[in-house]
Amino acid sequence: MSTQQSLSEDIETVANAEANDDQLVTVAIAPDESLEAVRGRVEEDHAEAEYLNEREEVQKPLKQAMEETRRILHDYEETPENGLVAYAGVVDGDLVTKVFDDLPDPVTETTYGYANEFDTAPLEASTSGTDTYGLVVVARENAVVGRYDGETIERIETIESDVPSKQAAEGGKEDRFEGRSQERKAEFFDSVGESLERAFLNPTTGESDPDTDTDAPAHGDVSVAGLLVGGSEVTVEQFENGGHLPERLADATLGTFNVEYSSETGLRQLVDAAEDAGALDGSDARETLDRFFQALADDDESAVGGREDVDEALEYGAVETLLLADSLPAEDVQTLRARVEEEGGTCVVVPESLDRSERLQEAFDGVGALLRFDVE
Repeated sequence: MSTQQSLSEDIETVANAEANDDQLVTVAIAPDESLEAVRGRVEEDHAEAEYLNEREEVQKPLKQAMEETRRILHDYEETPENGLVAYAGVVDGDLVTKVFDDLPDPVTETTYGYANEFDTAPLEASTSGTDTYGLVVVARENAVVGRYDGETIERIETIESDVPSKQAAEGGKEDRFEGRSQERKAEFFDSVGESLERAFLNPTTGESDPDTDTDAPAHGDVSVAGLLVGGSEVTVEQFENGGHLPERLADATLGTFNVEYSSETGLRQLVDAAEDAGALDGSDARETLDRFFQALADDDESAVGGREDVDEALEYGAVETLLLADSLPAEDVQTLRARVEEEGGTCVVVPESLDRSERLQEAFDGVGALLRFDVE
Protein backbone atom coordinates (compact mmCIF):
# COMPACT_ATOMS: atom_id res chain seq x y z
CA MET A 1 0.00 0.00 0.00
CA SER A 2 1.20 3.52 -0.71
CA THR A 3 2.46 5.45 2.25
CA GLN A 4 0.49 8.45 3.48
CA GLN A 5 3.39 10.67 2.48
CA SER A 6 3.56 9.43 -1.15
CA LEU A 7 -0.26 9.40 -1.38
CA SER A 8 -0.44 13.05 -0.35
CA GLU A 9 2.28 13.98 -2.84
CA ASP A 10 0.52 12.14 -5.68
CA ILE A 11 -2.82 13.76 -4.88
CA GLU A 12 -1.16 17.17 -4.83
CA THR A 13 0.35 16.49 -8.26
CA VAL A 14 -3.08 15.62 -9.63
CA ALA A 15 -4.75 18.64 -8.01
CA ASN A 16 -2.18 21.04 -9.48
CA ALA A 17 -2.49 19.76 -13.07
CA GLU A 18 -4.21 22.14 -15.48
CA ALA A 19 -4.77 22.34 -19.24
CA ASN A 20 -6.12 24.99 -21.59
CA ASP A 21 -8.88 22.73 -22.93
CA ASP A 22 -11.05 19.83 -21.75
CA GLN A 23 -8.41 17.13 -22.22
CA LEU A 24 -7.70 15.74 -18.73
CA VAL A 25 -9.52 12.45 -18.10
CA THR A 26 -10.73 11.29 -14.67
CA VAL A 27 -12.06 7.78 -14.02
CA ALA A 28 -13.24 6.62 -10.58
CA ILE A 29 -14.81 3.22 -9.91
CA ALA A 30 -16.40 2.36 -6.57
CA PRO A 31 -15.59 -1.09 -5.10
CA ASP A 32 -19.06 -2.49 -5.82
CA GLU A 33 -19.22 -1.15 -9.37
CA SER A 34 -18.34 -3.11 -12.51
CA LEU A 35 -14.99 -2.21 -14.00
CA GLU A 36 -16.17 -3.70 -17.29
CA ALA A 37 -19.10 -1.27 -17.51
CA VAL A 38 -16.86 1.78 -17.08
CA ARG A 39 -14.31 0.32 -19.46
CA GLY A 40 -17.10 0.04 -22.05
CA ARG A 41 -17.89 3.75 -21.75
CA VAL A 42 -14.23 4.64 -22.22
CA GLU A 43 -14.00 2.33 -25.25
CA GLU A 44 -16.97 4.09 -26.85
CA ASP A 45 -15.43 7.53 -26.37
CA HIS A 46 -12.08 6.25 -27.58
CA ALA A 47 -13.70 4.87 -30.73
CA GLU A 48 -15.39 8.23 -31.38
CA ALA A 49 -12.08 10.01 -30.86
CA GLU A 50 -10.53 7.93 -33.64
CA TYR A 51 -12.75 9.78 -36.13
CA LEU A 52 -11.48 13.20 -35.01
CA ASN A 53 -9.40 15.18 -37.48
CA GLU A 54 -5.73 14.42 -36.74
CA ARG A 55 -4.85 18.01 -37.58
CA GLU A 56 -7.02 19.46 -34.87
CA GLU A 57 -4.40 20.29 -32.26
CA VAL A 58 -7.02 20.72 -29.53
CA GLN A 59 -8.24 17.14 -30.00
CA LYS A 60 -4.86 15.38 -30.13
CA PRO A 61 -4.18 15.63 -26.36
CA LEU A 62 -7.66 14.31 -25.58
CA LYS A 63 -7.16 11.34 -27.91
CA GLN A 64 -3.84 10.62 -26.23
CA ALA A 65 -5.47 10.80 -22.78
CA MET A 66 -8.28 8.48 -23.92
CA GLU A 67 -5.78 5.96 -25.25
CA GLU A 68 -3.85 5.99 -21.99
CA THR A 69 -7.03 5.65 -19.91
CA ARG A 70 -8.07 2.68 -22.03
CA ARG A 71 -4.66 1.08 -21.50
CA ILE A 72 -4.82 1.60 -17.71
CA LEU A 73 -8.26 0.00 -17.38
CA HIS A 74 -7.20 -3.01 -19.44
CA ASP A 75 -4.50 -3.73 -16.82
CA TYR A 76 -7.23 -4.82 -14.36
CA GLU A 77 -9.43 -7.90 -14.48
CA GLU A 78 -11.72 -6.62 -11.70
CA THR A 79 -12.25 -3.59 -9.50
CA PRO A 80 -9.65 -3.38 -6.68
CA GLU A 81 -10.80 -3.88 -3.09
CA ASN A 82 -11.22 -0.15 -2.31
CA GLY A 83 -11.98 0.90 -5.86
CA LEU A 84 -9.90 2.50 -8.57
CA VAL A 85 -9.16 6.12 -9.47
CA ALA A 86 -7.14 6.92 -12.59
CA TYR A 87 -6.03 10.16 -14.22
CA ALA A 88 -4.55 10.71 -17.67
CA GLY A 89 -3.91 13.86 -19.66
CA VAL A 90 -1.38 16.02 -21.41
CA VAL A 91 -0.06 18.85 -19.23
CA ASP A 92 2.46 21.31 -20.69
CA GLY A 93 3.16 18.91 -23.52
CA ASP A 94 3.81 15.87 -21.31
CA LEU A 95 1.49 12.93 -20.71
CA VAL A 96 0.63 12.76 -17.00
CA THR A 97 -0.87 9.60 -15.48
CA LYS A 98 -1.66 8.73 -11.88
CA VAL A 99 -3.37 5.54 -10.76
CA PHE A 100 -4.71 4.91 -7.24
CA ASP A 101 -5.59 1.24 -6.79
CA ASP A 102 -4.65 0.67 -3.14
CA LEU A 103 -6.43 3.53 -1.42
CA PRO A 104 -6.78 3.38 2.38
CA ASP A 105 -10.50 4.24 2.14
CA PRO A 106 -13.11 3.10 -0.41
CA VAL A 107 -14.06 5.21 -3.41
CA THR A 108 -17.65 6.27 -2.72
CA GLU A 109 -18.92 7.09 -6.21
CA THR A 110 -18.23 5.99 -9.78
CA THR A 111 -17.51 8.83 -12.19
CA TYR A 112 -15.96 9.36 -15.62
CA GLY A 113 -15.33 12.51 -17.62
CA TYR A 114 -12.81 15.01 -18.88
CA ALA A 115 -12.19 18.71 -18.26
CA ASN A 116 -9.35 21.22 -18.11
CA GLU A 117 -8.43 19.88 -14.67
CA PHE A 118 -8.60 16.54 -12.91
CA ASP A 119 -11.47 15.80 -10.53
CA THR A 120 -9.96 14.98 -7.11
CA ALA A 121 -13.31 14.54 -5.33
CA PRO A 122 -13.07 10.71 -5.56
CA LEU A 123 -9.95 10.87 -3.38
CA GLU A 124 -11.49 12.97 -0.60
CA ALA A 125 -12.23 9.96 1.60
CA SER A 126 -8.55 9.03 1.59
CA THR A 127 -7.40 12.52 2.56
CA SER A 128 -10.00 13.42 5.17
CA GLY A 129 -8.62 11.20 7.93
CA THR A 130 -5.80 12.64 10.02
CA ASP A 131 -3.35 10.68 12.09
CA THR A 132 -3.25 11.47 15.79
CA TYR A 133 0.05 11.53 17.71
CA GLY A 134 0.83 11.21 21.39
CA LEU A 135 2.99 13.93 22.94
CA VAL A 136 5.05 14.06 26.12
CA VAL A 137 7.52 16.66 27.35
CA VAL A 138 9.56 15.62 30.39
CA ALA A 139 11.49 18.00 32.66
CA ARG A 140 12.91 17.76 36.16
CA GLU A 141 10.06 19.71 37.75
CA ASN A 142 7.10 18.27 35.81
CA ALA A 143 5.92 16.57 32.63
CA VAL A 144 3.03 17.33 30.29
CA VAL A 145 1.17 14.79 28.16
CA GLY A 146 -0.85 15.78 25.12
CA ARG A 147 -2.33 14.75 21.79
CA TYR A 148 -1.99 16.23 18.30
CA ASP A 149 -4.52 15.48 15.53
CA GLY A 150 -2.88 17.41 12.70
CA GLU A 151 -4.68 20.65 13.55
CA THR A 152 -5.08 21.08 17.28
CA ILE A 153 -2.95 20.24 20.31
CA GLU A 154 -4.79 19.01 23.39
CA ARG A 155 -3.17 18.90 26.83
CA ILE A 156 -4.25 15.69 28.57
CA GLU A 157 -2.41 15.80 31.89
CA THR A 158 0.38 17.52 33.79
CA ILE A 159 2.40 15.36 36.19
CA GLU A 160 4.16 17.26 38.96
CA SER A 161 7.53 16.11 40.26
CA ASP A 162 8.81 16.13 43.84
CA VAL A 163 12.42 15.63 42.78
CA PRO A 164 14.42 17.96 45.06
CA SER A 165 16.41 20.72 43.45
CA LYS A 166 20.15 20.59 43.56
CA GLN A 167 20.15 23.58 45.89
CA ALA A 168 18.42 21.44 48.53
CA ALA A 169 21.62 19.58 49.37
CA GLU A 170 23.37 20.77 52.52
CA GLY A 171 27.07 20.62 53.20
CA GLY A 172 28.39 17.09 53.68
CA LYS A 173 25.08 15.49 52.69
CA GLU A 174 25.54 15.47 48.90
CA ASP A 175 25.70 11.66 48.60
CA ARG A 176 22.50 11.14 50.58
CA PHE A 177 20.83 13.93 48.64
CA GLU A 178 21.86 12.41 45.32
CA GLY A 179 20.47 9.01 46.29
CA ARG A 180 17.13 10.51 47.35
CA SER A 181 17.02 12.61 44.21
CA GLN A 182 17.59 9.63 41.91
CA GLU A 183 14.98 7.59 43.74
CA ARG A 184 12.33 10.30 43.43
CA LYS A 185 13.25 10.94 39.80
CA ALA A 186 12.68 7.25 39.01
CA GLU A 187 9.29 7.38 40.76
CA PHE A 188 8.40 10.53 38.82
CA PHE A 189 9.40 8.93 35.51
CA ASP A 190 7.30 5.88 36.39
CA SER A 191 4.32 8.18 36.94
CA VAL A 192 4.86 9.72 33.50
CA GLY A 193 4.98 6.26 31.94
CA GLU A 194 1.74 5.31 33.69
CA SER A 195 0.07 8.47 32.39
CA LEU A 196 1.15 7.64 28.84
CA GLU A 197 -0.17 4.12 29.24
CA ARG A 198 -3.57 5.41 30.35
CA ALA A 199 -3.70 7.90 27.49
CA PHE A 200 -2.38 5.91 24.55
CA LEU A 201 -2.68 2.18 25.18
CA ASN A 202 -6.00 0.50 24.51
CA PRO A 203 -7.20 -2.15 26.98
CA THR A 204 -5.83 -5.64 26.38
CA THR A 205 -9.32 -6.73 25.30
CA GLY A 206 -8.67 -4.84 22.08
CA GLU A 207 -11.50 -2.39 22.67
CA SER A 208 -10.93 1.22 21.80
CA ASP A 209 -10.09 3.70 24.52
CA PRO A 210 -13.31 5.74 24.91
CA ASP A 211 -11.29 8.84 25.74
CA THR A 212 -9.27 8.58 22.54
CA ASP A 213 -10.99 10.11 19.53
CA THR A 214 -8.69 9.18 16.66
CA ASP A 215 -8.82 7.77 13.18
CA ALA A 216 -5.17 6.77 13.44
CA PRO A 217 -4.23 3.18 12.70
CA ALA A 218 -3.40 1.11 15.75
CA HIS A 219 0.25 0.31 16.42
CA GLY A 220 -0.44 -3.05 18.05
CA ASP A 221 -2.73 -1.92 20.84
CA VAL A 222 -1.36 1.63 20.68
CA SER A 223 -4.18 4.09 19.96
CA VAL A 224 -2.05 6.73 18.21
CA ALA A 225 0.03 6.74 15.03
CA GLY A 226 3.18 7.41 17.05
CA LEU A 227 4.65 9.04 20.14
CA LEU A 228 6.81 12.18 20.20
CA VAL A 229 9.07 12.74 23.22
CA GLY A 230 10.50 16.14 24.15
CA GLY A 231 12.64 17.72 26.82
CA SER A 232 16.31 18.36 27.45
CA GLU A 233 18.67 15.83 25.93
CA VAL A 234 19.83 14.55 29.32
CA THR A 235 16.35 14.20 30.83
CA VAL A 236 14.87 12.50 27.78
CA GLU A 237 17.76 10.05 27.66
CA GLN A 238 17.29 9.16 31.32
CA PHE A 239 13.55 8.72 30.82
CA GLU A 240 13.91 6.50 27.74
CA ASN A 241 16.85 4.41 28.93
CA GLY A 242 15.42 3.82 32.39
CA GLY A 243 12.63 1.57 31.17
CA HIS A 244 9.91 3.96 32.32
CA LEU A 245 8.21 4.10 28.92
CA PRO A 246 5.85 1.15 28.25
CA GLU A 247 7.46 -1.17 25.72
CA ARG A 248 4.67 -0.87 23.17
CA LEU A 249 4.90 2.92 23.27
CA ALA A 250 8.69 2.77 23.09
CA ASP A 251 8.29 0.81 19.85
CA ALA A 252 5.90 3.49 18.54
CA THR A 253 8.19 6.42 19.39
CA LEU A 254 8.89 8.48 16.25
CA GLY A 255 11.69 10.58 17.71
CA THR A 256 13.01 12.65 20.59
CA PHE A 257 13.34 16.43 20.37
CA ASN A 258 14.94 19.23 22.33
CA VAL A 259 12.10 21.20 23.95
CA GLU A 260 12.55 24.06 26.40
CA TYR A 261 9.21 24.23 28.23
CA SER A 262 7.24 21.44 29.97
CA SER A 263 3.90 23.15 29.36
CA GLU A 264 1.35 23.66 26.60
CA THR A 265 3.94 25.91 24.97
CA GLY A 266 6.33 22.97 25.12
CA LEU A 267 3.80 20.71 23.40
CA ARG A 268 3.65 23.22 20.53
CA GLN A 269 7.46 23.33 20.42
CA LEU A 270 7.52 19.54 20.27
CA VAL A 271 5.09 19.39 17.33
CA ASP A 272 6.97 22.13 15.47
CA ALA A 273 10.28 20.32 15.96
CA ALA A 274 8.80 17.01 14.81
CA GLU A 275 7.26 18.59 11.72
CA ASP A 276 10.56 20.29 10.84
CA ALA A 277 12.32 16.93 11.13
CA GLY A 278 9.70 15.11 9.04
CA ALA A 279 8.92 12.76 11.95
CA LEU A 280 5.15 13.05 11.54
CA ASP A 281 5.51 11.19 8.26
CA GLY A 282 7.49 8.50 10.02
CA SER A 283 4.96 5.89 11.20
CA ASP A 284 4.79 4.05 7.87
CA ALA A 285 8.51 4.60 7.40
CA ARG A 286 9.26 2.99 10.76
CA GLU A 287 7.22 -0.13 9.92
CA THR A 288 8.87 -0.43 6.50
CA LEU A 289 12.32 0.09 7.99
CA ASP A 290 11.62 -2.62 10.57
CA ARG A 291 10.58 -5.04 7.81
CA PHE A 292 13.71 -4.21 5.82
CA PHE A 293 16.20 -4.77 8.64
CA GLN A 294 14.34 -7.88 9.85
CA ALA A 295 14.59 -9.39 6.36
CA LEU A 296 18.32 -8.65 6.31
CA ALA A 297 18.78 -10.16 9.78
CA ASP A 298 16.95 -13.30 8.64
CA ASP A 299 19.21 -13.46 5.57
CA ASP A 300 16.04 -13.23 3.52
CA GLU A 301 16.63 -12.53 -0.17
CA SER A 302 13.44 -10.45 -0.29
CA ALA A 303 15.46 -7.38 0.80
CA VAL A 304 18.55 -5.73 -0.68
CA GLY A 305 20.52 -2.65 0.31
CA GLY A 306 22.95 -0.34 -1.44
CA ARG A 307 22.67 1.57 -4.69
CA GLU A 308 24.16 -1.13 -6.94
CA ASP A 309 21.92 -3.99 -5.73
CA VAL A 310 18.82 -1.78 -5.68
CA ASP A 311 19.55 -0.55 -9.20
CA GLU A 312 19.72 -4.16 -10.37
CA ALA A 313 16.42 -4.98 -8.66
CA LEU A 314 14.81 -1.94 -10.28
CA GLU A 315 16.07 -3.08 -13.69
CA TYR A 316 14.24 -6.39 -13.19
CA GLY A 317 11.08 -4.66 -11.92
CA ALA A 318 11.45 -6.60 -8.67
CA VAL A 319 11.11 -3.76 -6.16
CA GLU A 320 7.89 -3.72 -4.18
CA THR A 321 8.90 -0.96 -1.73
CA LEU A 322 11.86 1.38 -2.11
CA LEU A 323 13.39 2.93 1.01
CA LEU A 324 15.24 6.23 0.64
CA ALA A 325 16.90 8.24 3.40
CA ASP A 326 15.70 11.83 3.36
CA SER A 327 19.35 12.92 3.57
CA LEU A 328 19.73 11.92 -0.10
CA PRO A 329 19.76 14.72 -2.69
CA ALA A 330 16.23 15.64 -3.73
CA GLU A 331 17.04 14.91 -7.37
CA ASP A 332 18.11 11.34 -6.51
CA VAL A 333 14.93 10.78 -4.50
CA GLN A 334 12.77 12.05 -7.35
CA THR A 335 14.55 9.89 -9.95
CA LEU A 336 14.45 6.69 -7.90
CA ARG A 337 10.82 7.26 -6.87
CA ALA A 338 9.82 7.64 -10.53
CA ARG A 339 11.61 4.41 -11.45
CA VAL A 340 9.93 2.27 -8.80
CA GLU A 341 6.46 3.76 -9.33
CA GLU A 342 6.78 3.18 -13.07
CA GLU A 343 7.04 -0.54 -12.24
CA GLY A 344 4.05 -0.43 -9.88
CA GLY A 345 6.07 -0.25 -6.65
CA THR A 346 5.95 2.27 -3.82
CA CYS A 347 8.52 4.56 -2.25
CA VAL A 348 9.04 5.37 1.44
CA VAL A 349 11.24 8.30 2.43
CA VAL A 350 12.82 7.64 5.84
CA PRO A 351 13.10 10.71 8.13
CA GLU A 352 16.43 11.29 9.87
CA SER A 353 14.60 11.31 13.21
CA LEU A 354 13.98 7.54 13.08
CA ASP A 355 16.48 5.64 15.16
CA ARG A 356 17.76 3.37 12.37
CA SER A 357 17.77 5.87 9.53
CA GLU A 358 21.45 6.55 10.23
CA ARG A 359 22.19 2.86 9.76
CA LEU A 360 20.37 2.91 6.41
CA GLN A 361 22.51 5.86 5.35
CA GLU A 362 25.86 4.56 6.60
CA ALA A 363 25.51 0.88 5.67
CA PHE A 364 23.58 1.20 2.41
CA ASP A 365 24.18 4.77 1.19
CA GLY A 366 20.60 5.62 2.14
CA VAL A 367 19.00 3.18 -0.32
CA GLY A 368 17.21 -0.12 0.38
CA ALA A 369 14.42 -2.20 -1.11
CA LEU A 370 11.87 -4.85 -0.26
CA LEU A 371 11.39 -7.16 -3.24
CA ARG A 372 8.33 -8.82 -4.74
CA PHE A 373 10.56 -11.63 -6.04
CA ASP A 374 14.20 -12.65 -5.72
CA VAL A 375 16.75 -11.37 -8.19
CA GLU A 376 19.25 -14.04 -9.26
